[in-house]
Parts: sequence; structure tokens; C-alpha cells
Amino acid sequence: MVFSSCRGISFLMWIMAFHLVLSVSGVYSVKSTKDCKLLSHSPLQQKVLERLEPLVGKNFTAEDKASNESYTYVFQLCGDAGGAPNAGVIQVDKKLQKTTVIGKYTHTQAIGGSDWVMLIYTNGEKYDAHCNKEERKAIIMISCDRNVKVGKLEVGLEEREKEENCFYLFELDTSSVCPVIESKLSTGSIISTGSIILIIGFSLLAVYLVGGFLYQRVIVGAKGVEQFPNYAFWVEFGNLAADGCDFVCRSRKREESPAYRGEATDNLQEEPEERDDQLLPM
Repeated sequence: MVFSSCRGISFLMWIMAFHLVLSVSGVYSVKSTKDCKLLSHSPLQQKVLERLEPLVGKNFTAEDKASNESYTYVFQLCGDAGGAPNAGVIQVDKKLQKTTVIGKYTHTQAIGGSDWVMLIYTNGEKYDAHCNKEERKAIIMISCDRNVKVGKLEVGLEEREKEENCFYLFELDTSSVCPVIESKLSTGSIISTGSIILIIGFSLLAVYLVGGFLYQRVIVGAKGVEQFPNYAFWVEFGNLAADGCDFVCRSRKREESPAYRGEATDNLQEEPEERDDQLLPM
């Protein structure tokens, strides 16, 4: 029994050591926007990156169809694009089977607006003959589109006919950067809603009066005030409303009629008339 217990403890220790090795090697590491290294530490830029959190860990691929050259571009937010270490954007030459790092997420800039984010990866591989052999740079323009969760990566252009500040431009649409729509009732909307309710109420009242009048006159054959729809109900309702108003609003004590006191009028006896005949001398 003691031997089995020791074997169980040793097995658990081996499992824990295995998980620790995987964590250190990065197999179990969780990707996030914090993996991007900003060129200058800025809380504002970090906030802009956090808006792109739903895009982390995904490879976006685009084909360059505009030029005669056959290139495939792979972009990943704060992760190794196409498995290339530290590469945020890579260019794959299909003919030569060559991979070129356009920009690294370890050299990141993030600029954001209300419904867009511009992501800049710098420190890419140097040009061979263009742009004074400066380092390549990728600009990814991420725009708001509420109709798609994550769109397709599109190749905008490659600006390399300059001496410096050359760049690759990419475009991506997503709903992640769209501003939150706040649901608030303004004064104007409340007024318009009240107007609509009044219009509906008056329309229903008109239909009730006209339809009821025609029914009473044509179908029932009523005459005079009896043509008014539900005439008996409204008369009774008016009397009850008047009694209620009289009871609530009047402060003078009213004399209750015998009927209200629960006494029958028939049981009331007339007091005998006092006659003066007995007072006359005989």
C-alpha cells in the first residue's frame, strides 16, 4: 500500500513538471494584445490595442492580385504571422518560396479613432534595391463594419518608389472597433412618441364613434340620442362620476335620504296633526 502511494505521488509530480515545461515553452501561453511591444509606452496606445482583442491569435491571409508578382501576405495581431518568430506581417513569394518579414509586432504603434484603428509594424527586413534599403514597414488600417465580425484582409498598396518612409498598406473590416451605440431617449423622441400615442388614441375614438353611430342607426334602428354607441352605459357612467365628484369635492354635510339610511319610505308614519279643538272651551 505504501509502495502504491509513493508511485501515485511520483506520477502526479511528473505531470506537474510536464505542465510547467509546456507553460515555459509557450505551448499553453494565452495570446493577448499585451504581447505587442509598443515603441513608446503609452496607456492611450495600449487602450487602442485592447479594442482589437477579439482579433488576437488569428492569421489573416491576402493575395496580391494588383501586381504581376505573385505574393501572399499573412498578418497576425500580436502573434507570429505564419509561424515566423516576432513577425506581425510576412510576405511569401510563391515562385521563389521565400518568406520576407514586413513588420514585427515587437515594434508596434497603434493609433485609433472613434471607428477605426491604424496598426503600424516596423523593423521589417531591409529592401534590396528600393527606398534607400531602409527597413520595411506594414500599416494595417482596421475599420468599423457592423455587418461582419471579422472581414477579409485586403492588400491596399506598396509604396516603394520613394527614398524613405516606404510602407505596405493593408485593410481589414471588423465590428470590434465599432463604437458602442448608447440607447437614450431624448426629449425630441419622447415628444414624438407622445404625439404618436395621441394620434392613435384619437383615431380609435373616431372609429368607435362613427362605427357605433352607424351600427345603432342602421342595424338597431335607434333614433335621437340613442344612436350614440353604448348610450345607457355612458349615462350610468356619467351619473356615477358625478356622484363620486360630489362625494370627494363637497365639504358640506349632506342630509341622507331615508333610502340611504336603509329605511323604507312606506313605514314612515305621518305625525298626527295637532288640533286646537281641545283648547276651545266647551
